[in-house]
Amino acid sequence: MTDNLDQLCVNTIRTLAMDGVQKAKSGHPGMPMGMADATYVLWTRFLVHSPSDPQWPNRDRFVLSAGHGSMLLYSLLHLTGYDLPLDELKRFRQLDSLTPGHPEYGLTPGVETTTGPLGQGFANGVGMAIAESFLAATFNRPDFPLFDHHTYAIVSDGDLMEGVSHEAASLAGHLGLRKLIYLYDDNEISIEGSTDLAFTEDVLARFRAYGWHVQEVDGHSLDAVDAAIRAAQAEQDRPSLIACRTHIAYGAPNMQNSAEAHGAPLGVEEIRLTKEALGWPTDEPFHIPDEALAVFRHAVEQGRTAQAKWTDLLTRYRVAYPEEAVLLDTLLAGELPEGWQEALPTFDAGDGPMATRKASGNVLNAIAPVLPTLIGGSADLAPSNNTQLKSCLAFQCGAEGGRNFHFGVREHGMGSILNGMALHGGLRVYGGTFLVFSDYMRPSVRVAALMGLPVVYIWTHDSVWLGEDGPTHQPVEHLAALRVIPNLVVIRPADANETAAAWQVALERRDGPTALALTRQSLPVMDESRRDAAETVARGAYILADASGTPDVILIATGSEVALALAARDLLTQQGIAVRVVSMPSMELFDAQPQSYRDGVLPPDVTARMGIEAGVTSVWHKYVGTAGDVLGIDRFGASAPYKDLMKKFGFTPEAVAERALRLLGK
Repeated sequence: MTDNLDQLCVNTIRTLAMDGVQKAKSGHPGMPMGMADATYVLWTRFLVHSPSDPQWPNRDRFVLSAGHGSMLLYSLLHLTGYDLPLDELKRFRQLDSLTPGHPEYGLTPGVETTTGPLGQGFANGVGMAIAESFLAATFNRPDFPLFDHHTYAIVSDGDLMEGVSHEAASLAGHLGLRKLIYLYDDNEISIEGSTDLAFTEDVLARFRAYGWHVQEVDGHSLDAVDAAIRAAQAEQDRPSLIACRTHIAYGAPNMQNSAEAHGAPLGVEEIRLTKEALGWPTDEPFHIPDEALAVFRHAVEQGRTAQAKWTDLLTRYRVAYPEEAVLLDTLLAGELPEGWQEALPTFDAGDGPMATRKASGNVLNAIAPVLPTLIGGSADLAPSNNTQLKSCLAFQCGAEGGRNFHFGVREHGMGSILNGMALHGGLRVYGGTFLVFSDYMRPSVRVAALMGLPVVYIWTHDSVWLGEDGPTHQPVEHLAALRVIPNLVVIRPADANETAAAWQVALERRDGPTALALTRQSLPVMDESRRDAAETVARGAYILADASGTPDVILIATGSEVALALAARDLLTQQGIAVRVVSMPSMELFDAQPQSYRDGVLPPDVTARMGIEAGVTSVWHKYVGTAGDVLGIDRFGASAPYKDLMKKFGFTPEAVAERALRLLGK
């Protein structure tokens, strides 16, 4: 087999994967061995990329959705000349290596997205293809195809079982994402055994029904894979799925086609036998033939040449379209146009009462004209979430410049697609649904936080006070559950002005996602909240109303309960109680402040504190202390008008004042 240079290259990928997993004594060798042929064809004959500049904007994107097969990707990255030394492959799955068990975005050069939770990468790729289409429609001009690249992925049986891939595939077919090409590793094996145990559907018929261009090939035939990719590239209005019929652990005499090869090293003896069968040196782990390396390393010069042509195109574009070029440079740098904050609206008390979901919609429509790549939508709840940009069209097949996105009732797919759009670069993205349905998209939110992606979530109907829809739609544990996700900032604004400030915080944040928890019911617009709203919300908590001297009690509230705290303060003041009201829109932002600021808002010597929030109380005790009290809802809600519910659960000014008095021993 080594007489054939192509086969020599393919076997280089295979043996590196075997050796990496064996040295680590853990990992997944089967998929890399089975897909070595197909990925070799893709990476050496089709993939347009620049190993010397992994962030080149017009590169093709490659997603390893089956992230457990990470040694396949690491081998390709090293072989094609990325800054990933061979020593890092030898440190696979070890502490502080650049080759963790599953690919991690931002750690390893050339890794486009963090994958491992199956189905996530599938949907990320859909988002990347959407971003390419939108940017092409927005910035490309005749003879200036600045954005003209493909998104490729390797997807597995497991990916296609996961529900999120169904959601994303359905939407991708509807949108006609023609530059989306997925290679399906159809090896009919999962961890438990044959896929016949649980996965006997006609996958190809399903994808045809979704509107995809579908082909089926021998995944070990280089010519067949080559022809299939060419046919996929020729598609004009459909994404493509190429089912590559492969054998897991291909070439292993005793482990090929076995479930054991999925997630465990082959073992020293089986590797020796496999290498002998391949005509490979058995006494030199991580062996890379010089002639094979030379083939792979052509990618470096090819990438530089492709990038140089694109850079020349961009230079001429700057002359022909200077305004567009300035904006494009800003966006690709991850920045926002200078002075965009001036478009943020402010609200007067006379503008209320106003639901914060409505205020959010007003903010979006005020800033949309100055942020031309702000794009997003809702999981079929735009009228309720107030996510529609009224001056913009919908993104659809044939209208790829539209900025309103209809994700359909696909919360999980929406979350993962937003991640892909953000990963592509050049866009600021948002997506909306009801807060209770954040559960449906939590895996993609977690991965966004892990990757540090600046995605904005608009989660409305944020408490039991949504009323008559009842406990199935009333979030009680969700704020607490979201607050424990590292690097996710949750902001629950108290009125329209805090909502505008929350949007400023969210859009200026570049290192992680932000969740806006917004009300269905109307809230008063507080005159006090206009004072330095952007600065105070950015600090996470601030003194909204204070006593003339040292407060007897501090009422700490978020969102719709801030107005309640102010009303209770009025009652307590009439009884001679000195009350400070603290609005705490974001616990995460407050916790990040210097200790001196936190002590200024919540003085350590004032131990009479009450937290007030229409949700579970578990996250509040670090702010109220052992001597404090928390008014929350540690049970499911009920179906009734929200004012009746507020009375039932004790969220009235009188009830709050009474609890505060008890806290003070009065």
